[in-house]
Amino acid sequence: MSGRKVVLVTGCAKGGIGYEYCRAFAKKNCQVFATDIPPRMRDMSDLPSHNIETLELDVLSDESVASAVDTIMSKCGHIDVLINNAGIGITGPLAEIPLDAFKKNWEINTLGSLRLIHQVVPYMVLRRSGTIVNIGSVVGRVPTPWAGSYCASKAAVHAMSHVLRLELKPFGINVVLVQPAAIRSNFGSASLEKLANQDWKLYKEFKEVIADRARASQSGKSTDAGVFARHVAEKVLSSSPPPKEIIFGHMTLLFAFLSWCPLWVRDLFFSFRFGLNKRV
Repeated sequence: MSGRKVVLVTGCAKGGIGYEYCRAFAKKNCQVFATDIPPRMRDMSDLPSHNIETLELDVLSDESVASAVDTIMSKCGHIDVLINNAGIGITGPLAEIPLDAFKKNWEINTLGSLRLIHQVVPYMVLRRSGTIVNIGSVVGRVPTPWAGSYCASKAAVHAMSHVLRLELKPFGINVVLVQPAAIRSNFGSASLEKLANQDWKLYKEFKEVIADRARASQSGKSTDAGVFARHVAEKVLSSSPPPKEIIFGHMTLLFAFLSWCPLWVRDLFFSFRFGLNKRV
């Protein structure tokens, strides 16, 4: 096992991109540890058949993260690559999203990544090597209506990644920021399920376009999660050092264009795209 890269991936339930990351890195002859919260462990039951080990890990818990990292260190003695993939979506108008939901979104998407980094980095520093892969999003650069909490949490991941890339460089640790565009997974359906019982007050007339935003990344043209994961694995493992950013997936060019547009152009586009071009 000492000659293989040891990869820790968070948020690996079947149907998500994390599951595909595990398979992609395992095919690259890495020793992969797939992790998720206890209720989702059954959704990873077939991963051992791909020579992938599964572990319980809750990114909201210091104890859970420490236990999982200690287990991997006891078995392998090192962690070469950390994939901070665990995350949840939240759809709805910022003026009405409950603060508890907003807080949970940030605690998982942003603080969860930092909690893993706090546990893994000291071991990487000892070996003066390692790669941290933080999963951001194209909407972390170009925020969209009806997804303000999620966009903001990913923008924070972007900011942390750019700082960590510089702060960890003296220790030989690489930081890669991955920015998926429209990737086909269960992410959109999970967001729609959360909307099912939501009763907006100020925005009740926008119910359909809010639901449309939850489905936006899951069109027939969206990039297959397996294809995306293999692209990321190839980039992370084939280059030394790995690239600073990996931006890939359906609608990448659109968001790149919007990132360079004046704000009035971006506002006009999103106003028409998400039903905000009218008075109520």
